[in-house]
Amino acid sequence: MSRVRFAPSPTGSLHVGNALSAVANRGFGDWLLLRIDDTDPARNLPGGEDGVLEDLRWLGVEWDDGPIRQSSRAARHLEAARAAGLPQRFEGVMLWRDDDTPTFHLASVVDDADFGITHVLRGSDHRPNEELHTSLHRALGTTPPEVIHHGLVVGADGKKLSKRAEGATVASLRDAGYPAEAVRAYLEELGLPRHDVHYDLERIRSLSVDVLADLDDAALAARAGVPVEAAALLRGAHNLVEARALARAVLEPELASNRLSLSPETLARFVELRADLPELLEKDAAKSVVRELKAVGGNLKALRVALTGRERGPELWAVLRALPRDEALRRALP
Repeated sequence: MSRVRFAPSPTGSLHVGNALSAVANRGFGDWLLLRIDDTDPARNLPGGEDGVLEDLRWLGVEWDDGPIRQSSRAARHLEAARAAGLPQRFEGVMLWRDDDTPTFHLASVVDDADFGITHVLRGSDHRPNEELHTSLHRALGTTPPEVIHHGLVVGADGKKLSKRAEGATVASLRDAGYPAEAVRAYLEELGLPRHDVHYDLERIRSLSVDVLADLDDAALAARAGVPVEAAALLRGAHNLVEARALARAVLEPELASNRLSLSPETLARFVELRADLPELLEKDAAKSVVRELKAVGGNLKALRVALTGRERGPELWAVLRALPRDEALRRALP
C-alpha cells in the first residue's frame, strides 16, 4: 500500500502548483497524510492553515490523517536526532536552531519515517533536498521513501507562476466563480508532468463552461444562489460570477422611469395574459406568452425593456419564468 503525504506551509491559499501536488498525491496514494510544515515561523501567516484546509475541501481532496502540525512534534524530532547521535549541523545544514526548534529538513525526514511514508510526490523545486534527506534517513536508520518530482506550473515567461498572477491561487479561482470540478479536472489532466507546464487559465474557463452546462436547473440555481425558476437566465455563463450577474440583471434591474411609455399596447396585452396565469410560470407557459404576443404583433423589445431595463439579455421566456407574477405586473403596469 502506498502511503503519501501532502505537506503545505500555512501561508494562505494554495498556489495552483501546490494544488497540483495535492491532487497528484491523492490520486497516487492509497493513504494520504495532511501535514502542515510550519517549522519556519517567519513564513507562517495568521489563518494560513485555515486557507489551505478550505482550498483542499473545496477541491474535494480528502485526507486519511491530519492535519498534523510539524511544530507539535518538535520534541520527537529532537529525540530522533539525538538518539542517532546527529550533530546540530549535518552536511553543512542546520538541523535544529539554538532554541531547540527543528528546521524543515530534520522535521520532514523524521515525520516521513514515523508515518511510514512510502512515496513523496512534490514539485521539482524540491529536487535539491533529495540527496540531503536520503542521507538523513540513513543516518537515522530509517528507509527513505521513493521520491517523484513533477514539473512546476509556470507563467508565459517560463518562470514559476507568481501568486499575484490571475488565477494563480485556488482562492482567486473560487472568487472568480470557477466551479471546483473545473479546477480539479484541470489539475487531474496535468497529472504528474515530467517537465514544467505553462498555466492554461483558458482551459479552466473551457472546463468551467462544460461543468455549468452539465448541471441541472436545481443544482445550477443553488450554485448561483438564485431561485430555481431563474436557472434559465444562467445558461451560457462562463463561470458563477457571470451567472450571478446575468440573474441580477433580471431579478434586480435598474429600471428607467420612461420605460412604460414604450408600446403601451404590448404592455397592456402582457398584463392581461400574465394576470390570469400562476405566480410562477413553467417553461412551456412562459414560451406560450411570448408566442401570443408575437402573434398579435407585440413589441417584444419594449416588453423586455419594461421588465429588465435593457434591450438585450437572456431569452424573453426565461425572463418571464424568472419573475413571479406580481413582480412582472408591477414592472409592466403604468
